[in-house]
Amino acid sequence: MTQQEYLEHFGVSESIIKEVIAEGLSKGGDYCDVYFQHTISNVIGLEDKQVNKAYSDIDFGVGIRVLKGDQTGYSFSEEVSIEAMKSAALTAANIADSEQVAEPVEFKSSDLPNYYPIKTSWNEVSIKDKMPYLQKLNDLVFAKDERMVKCNIWFIDETSKVLFANSEGTLTCDYLPMCQLSVSCIAEQNGQKEQNGYNLSGRRGIEFFTENTLVHMANEAVERTVRLFDAVKPKAGEMPVVLAAGSSGILLHEAIGHGMEADFNRKEVSVFSDKIGKKVAADFVTIVDDGTNPNIRGSINVDDEGNPTQCTYLVENGIMKSYLHDKISARHYGVEPTGNGRRESFRHIPMPRMRNTYMLPGPHKKEDIIKSVEYGIYAESFTNGQVMIGAGDFTFYVKSGYLIENGELTKPIKDVNIIGNGPQVLQDIVMVADDLEISEGGWTCGKNGQGVPVSQGLPTVKVSKITVGGVNS
Repeated sequence: MTQQEYLEHFGVSESIIKEVIAEGLSKGGDYCDVYFQHTISNVIGLEDKQVNKAYSDIDFGVGIRVLKGDQTGYSFSEEVSIEAMKSAALTAANIADSEQVAEPVEFKSSDLPNYYPIKTSWNEVSIKDKMPYLQKLNDLVFAKDERMVKCNIWFIDETSKVLFANSEGTLTCDYLPMCQLSVSCIAEQNGQKEQNGYNLSGRRGIEFFTENTLVHMANEAVERTVRLFDAVKPKAGEMPVVLAAGSSGILLHEAIGHGMEADFNRKEVSVFSDKIGKKVAADFVTIVDDGTNPNIRGSINVDDEGNPTQCTYLVENGIMKSYLHDKISARHYGVEPTGNGRRESFRHIPMPRMRNTYMLPGPHKKEDIIKSVEYGIYAESFTNGQVMIGAGDFTFYVKSGYLIENGELTKPIKDVNIIGNGPQVLQDIVMVADDLEISEGGWTCGKNGQGVPVSQGLPTVKVSKITVGGVNS
């Protein structure tokens, strides 16, 4: 769609938007922006071997923000008539009280890259087109292992159109596709039941779900489930922990990434608030937050403040380089925004949020990392994490992993918690492999009541010591 088509889609023009922004500035605000959003989401579900659930949701509206110094005024409307928008703008304008009134400038359109091209819009895919994918995945799960007794599958697709403009002359628009296919399995053996699953998500079209993709999903879901029949608990105590490449990057996201969001540092809540330019990890540790990865769940062409996305180096060769900035924090620190101003919807204000956060490959080999551990655990995936953003203290439940004994992966583990401190874990990373994987699961990051899609990744990483909850020897 062209910029003009986006304007027509929301039933507005540049002149109407200028009127709304002028209303937002009418009481002396420094800055005003408007954020139009139209999202259509569809969900279908399979249970008891039949596709038997389906629903859709439509969200449409505009959010208007006014800034005055460090203060924010915000209002939204589900109606985009000029009267409704000007009323919302006046509500947001009440944050200011000054006779000096700024005028909005002429809009400058931006040519943006497209990091998530797809062949077919989800608006063109019917429920009947999607049903065979769920049925095929279900059949593959039950054919894989006779111990499978139940399988639940969810297929979610979403299409968003966004139009953004501000009083500084920025005018951007974007089309954001999203999909997620999730499978959850229950297996039974000698009266013992175990449950696990697998999911894939990304800014992709239906062409992503090939026969090979469905086979891969079924294999992963079944193998992760039946493995738990033989799982044990490790000894409790402090020990080396090897983080598997891929989805174990959630630990990096939660325990370290949030502490590098600039609003926490601007308020001096984060332990990283005085760490710019200082050494926080070994020389071979480099961490980025990247919005440019093709078709990945957390990628964006432009953030929700009209800033182009980029790859931001948070830690480079062990040195902390940058925070993740939105407009407010960038102005506070006297730097350019990093393209991390994100919001859940037009009902919410933007704030610094992660996109795809991951560690770059290091100089070591996975097999050498495993061999270097006499006794410890190999953690593949986590769930039910709790993090104190300020200090970085965390507790995570290891959903899937293995014991490491005498340099070899041995028995699978379950019901294991790990407890530690994010900044300390960063310092205790002693080996990083060259096998980076970016997880493509359906991760949604929560912060201040808002959820946004993200992803994370990791090479195989050895942490010299983390407290592991297991059994006392």
